[in-house]
Amino acid sequence: MPKIKILLVEDEKTLVQIVSETLRGQGFIVETAADGVEGLRRFFEVRPDVLVADVMMPRMDGFEMVRRIRKTDDRTPVLFLTAKSTPDDVVTGFELGANDYLKKPFALQELIVRIKALMGKAYMTERQEAEQSEYRIGDYSFTPASQALDYLPDGESVNLSHREAEILHHLCDAKGGIVPMQSLLLDLWGDDDFFNARSLQVFITRLRHSLSKDPHVRIVNVRGTGYKLIAEN
Repeated sequence: MPKIKILLVEDEKTLVQIVSETLRGQGFIVETAADGVEGLRRFFEVRPDVLVADVMMPRMDGFEMVRRIRKTDDRTPVLFLTAKSTPDDVVTGFELGANDYLKKPFALQELIVRIKALMGKAYMTERQEAEQSEYRIGDYSFTPASQALDYLPDGESVNLSHREAEILHHLCDAKGGIVPMQSLLLDLWGDDDFFNARSLQVFITRLRHSLSKDPHVRIVNVRGTGYKLIAEN
């Protein structure tokens, strides 16, 4: 199972060090930011699985940071850390798109349990959506739940391998945008080492072959960055 990537946005350096070391010791990948401005930038750079953020921070508070994130991302779980837990604060946080609150000071084990619970809910939501989704890729229809890639003109169906289906699902979700190679490796293999990168290239080659009946469909290698699925009309 891929490691969970957490973005911790907190201006208390000692707390950041303690929380980061503890989470990494539990097998999480942890990225950090010291305030809301940096946190906003880092969120879109690292695309975390869970955002853990303080409310009161310099330059931009956690509420404003999450408000801006939710303009384009309404799925990533958000857990607020706060010394303030009045009913108004809690309501404000949930209205902005928070998924959970944890009052300072808190036990590290409770934080870990809360993060895992958020990931479990997010995983179930994604799984339910995936089971219902179907993508049109040029003359192909792709159903992630069944791993079926159907060529509509002649009705031929190819059963993709689990890993091929996962990769194609990521490419489809990007809607023509670039899917970073490192993101694919960490999400699907849990490690971006050389050997996994070579395996990814093999699966991309297989997908290109499976999509070869439609000359307008291409998986493009964006050098040094990642891959892009193009389906020209």
